[in-house]
Amino acid sequence: MSYIIILIAACYFLVIIAFIIGFDAVKITKNEAIAPKHSFSIVIPFRNEAANLGQLLNSISLLKYPSHLFEVILVNDESDDDYSLIIENFKHQFSSLNIILLNTIRTSNSPKKDAINLAIKKSKYDWVVTTDADCCAPNNWLTLFNQTIINKEPVFISGPVKFHTKKQFLFHFQNLNFLSLIGSTIGSFGIQKPIMCNGANLCYKKTAFLKVNGFEGNTEIASGDDLFLLQKMTAKFPSKISYIKSNEAIVSTNSESSWKLFLNQQIRWAAKSTAYKSIFSKIVGLVVFALNFMLVLLILSALFYSFYWNYLLIIYSVKLLIDFILIYKTATFLKNKNSLSYYSITSFIYPFFIVFTGILSLFKNYEWKGRSFNK
Repeated sequence: MSYIIILIAACYFLVIIAFIIGFDAVKITKNEAIAPKHSFSIVIPFRNEAANLGQLLNSISLLKYPSHLFEVILVNDESDDDYSLIIENFKHQFSSLNIILLNTIRTSNSPKKDAINLAIKKSKYDWVVTTDADCCAPNNWLTLFNQTIINKEPVFISGPVKFHTKKQFLFHFQNLNFLSLIGSTIGSFGIQKPIMCNGANLCYKKTAFLKVNGFEGNTEIASGDDLFLLQKMTAKFPSKISYIKSNEAIVSTNSESSWKLFLNQQIRWAAKSTAYKSIFSKIVGLVVFALNFMLVLLILSALFYSFYWNYLLIIYSVKLLIDFILIYKTATFLKNKNSLSYYSITSFIYPFFIVFTGILSLFKNYEWKGRSFNK
């Protein structure tokens, strides 16, 4: 038993330390003010996002990039709110922008992938940029994508995402969880083993998307338009995957507004892990779950057997420290330190939450955008 505890803990600590090293290996991208050259098709799938579309479109109108070098393709996924009025008013106000509105055509179990596929077919530029309708894009978003394409010649670029700040404990719990994911994402890129990205801030070459057959092979899974594509791109073009580590490239989005929605989101994210093709991604996921599961068992065991206290205190303390290092580095980069004071309490709750959502994801269906999807 002791050997198993030590082995799991050692594997986890090695993974996080590798991500910390990888995080620093990804250097800050400085805006070099390179002249605009490449053209982009910004793809935005949406469903009942009337409350958010105005803010997103306004941020796009403020992009510091020539309007003739990008188009905006909005793909409506059976919305029943007042989205059309918002879009028409925006098009009238900013007539110089090329705004295209499409209605999705369902061909699979993944409405979002169907929407992106349709947009890519209709797009006229070779670089596809994706974001979500509840996001805000930074002013130099396309400028930095253009710069990265010129300097590094990638086919797939991932960028950072952060939450709009709120005051509730729910936000801080989500934010710390999200910071750990962003930190792990950047760290994995830094060690040349990218395991995650976020569809709210992606840019990829359309020809590369077609070469890997797009989302083919995982359309039965509703979500994962970002992760599965990353895995396919990494397998096909391992040396042409980049990350933009820049404050000027951060897309901001909303955290979930209730514990129920947050839990459902985590179940949705965990449910797709069984379909990962990347062995490294599977190993990392297994190690993270195993360590948290072991901590839960140690906490429960220590209540009855004092022998387990030593293991619990040592492993928990080391985990607390190295997790904080990665989260602190990420929070500093994102200029998002307001949740760090909640770290101690959330770090105690987190193992129980991870185990709970991990187990639920194996059996429970989930809801997304008002629809129910099977596991």
